[in-house]
Amino acid sequence: MNNKNNIWANIDWFTVIIYLALVIIGWVNIYAAMYNEEHQSIIDMGQRYGKQLIWIIAGIIIAIMVLSLDGKLFVVFAYHFYLFTVLLLILVLLFGKEVNGARAWFEFGNVALQPAELGKVATCLAIARYISQFDFKMHSFKTLVSLGLIILIPTSLIILQNDTGSALVFAVFILVFYREGLSGLVLFWCFAAAALFVLALLLDPFKLSLVLVILSIGAYSFLKQNIKIGLKGLFIFAAIFLVIWFTDQVFHFGATPFQELIISTIIMSLVFLIHGIMTRIKPVLTIFAFFILSIAITLSVNYLYKDVLVTHQKERIDQLLGMQNDLHGAGWNVNQSKIAIGSGGLLGKGFLKGTQTKFNFVPEQSTDFIFCTVGEEWGFVGSTVVVGLYLLMLLRLVNLAERQRSKFSQIYGYGVASILFFHFAINIAMTIGLAPVIGIPLPFLSYGGSSLWAFTILLFIFLRLDANRKENL
Repeated sequence: MNNKNNIWANIDWFTVIIYLALVIIGWVNIYAAMYNEEHQSIIDMGQRYGKQLIWIIAGIIIAIMVLSLDGKLFVVFAYHFYLFTVLLLILVLLFGKEVNGARAWFEFGNVALQPAELGKVATCLAIARYISQFDFKMHSFKTLVSLGLIILIPTSLIILQNDTGSALVFAVFILVFYREGLSGLVLFWCFAAAALFVLALLLDPFKLSLVLVILSIGAYSFLKQNIKIGLKGLFIFAAIFLVIWFTDQVFHFGATPFQELIISTIIMSLVFLIHGIMTRIKPVLTIFAFFILSIAITLSVNYLYKDVLVTHQKERIDQLLGMQNDLHGAGWNVNQSKIAIGSGGLLGKGFLKGTQTKFNFVPEQSTDFIFCTVGEEWGFVGSTVVVGLYLLMLLRLVNLAERQRSKFSQIYGYGVASILFFHFAINIAMTIGLAPVIGIPLPFLSYGGSSLWAFTILLFIFLRLDANRKENL
C-alpha cells in the first residue's frame, strides 16, 4: 500500500496539469469551431464537441489505468505490444474503413479507431527496449538494420494505407538515435537529402548536378589544402564532359546534356576516389558517398514526384514551394487558414465570434486546422499561450528524460518528446503556410478519440516510468 501511495506521490503533476490545460483548451476550441446555435450546449452528445468530452473522459480513465500499472510491464511487453500493433496495421488494410482516401480506420458503431496512432506508441516502446539492451552498440551493422526494420515495418504498412502524413512521423526517431550516439553525419545527410529533394523540384536537374560536382571538387580541394587540385579537377571534368559531348555529336547516340553530365560525373568521381585512396585522404570515401547519394536523390526525385506521390500531395508541395498559386484549389486550405489566424490580431475576435471558422471557410477546422480557431478567436496572445504550453511540456519531458536512471525510461522519454515535437511543429507550420499540409493532428487539441487516446497513452506511460525513476527497470 505504501508503494502505491509513493508512486502517486512521485507522478510529475506539473506535466499532468499542462496535459489537462491543453485538453480543455482543445475541447473549448472544438466547441467554438463547430458551434451550432441549435445545439448550444457544450455537452450535446450529438455534436463533435459533445463527443470530444466523451473522448476526454475516456482518455483520463485510460491515463489513470496506465498510471496504476507496474512500470516493468512496459519493458517486458514492449515487443509484444509492437507485434500486436503491426498485426492491427495489417488487418486495417484488409478490413478497415476508407476515410478521405486512406484505408486506416476500424469502425465499431459510432467509434472509429486508427491503429497508426498506436503504432507510434508501440514503435517508441520497441526502440527503447532494443537500445536499452546491455550489449547495445549504435554503429554496428546489426543494430542499424534492426532499428531500421523496427521503424520501416509500421511505416511501410501506414504508407500502404495511403496515410503518408502519419508515416512521416516515424522519421523523427532519428533524433533519438542521434541522442544515443548516432553519428551527426547521418543526421546531416538526412537534412541534406530533404534539401536536395526541394532543390531538385525547384531547379533544373542539369544545373543542380553541376553545382553538386563543383561542391564535391571544392570539398576535395579543401581536404588536400591545395586550391590547384580543385582547379585541375574542374579542368579535368570539363575536358571529360567535352569529350563525351563531342563523341555524341559524331556518333549520334542521342544523349541529352543531362545524361552526358551524369556520365562525366561518374568518370570524374572514380578518378577522385582512386586518387584519394592512393594519397590516403581518409574522408574521401565520405565525400564520394555523399556525392553519389546526392546524384541518386536528384535522379530519383522526378520519379518519386510523378509516379509515387498522389495528385493532392503534389499540389500541396507545388503550392508551398510557389510552383503553383491556386488559391481556390490546392492552396485554399492554407490560404483560408492564414486569413483566419491573421484576422485574430493581438487579442482575437472573441469567443464564438470567429467568422472564418463559423462559416466553414477553413476545412477540417476542428481537426488538422484547430489552431486556426485559436488564432482567430484568441489572437496572438492566445496563440502564444498555446505554443508556450507545448514548449513547457516539451522542455519538461526532456528534463524528466535526463533524470532517469533506467536506460529504457530515458530513451522512451526522448521518443515521446520527439513525437510530440514533430506533431506540434508540423501542424502549426502547415496552418501558417510553412509546411505542406500532410494531415496530422495537433496533440491534445484536435478532435478525435484515436489521436487523443494515443497521445495520452504515449505521455502517461512515460509519467508512470518516471514515477519509478529511482529504479533501474
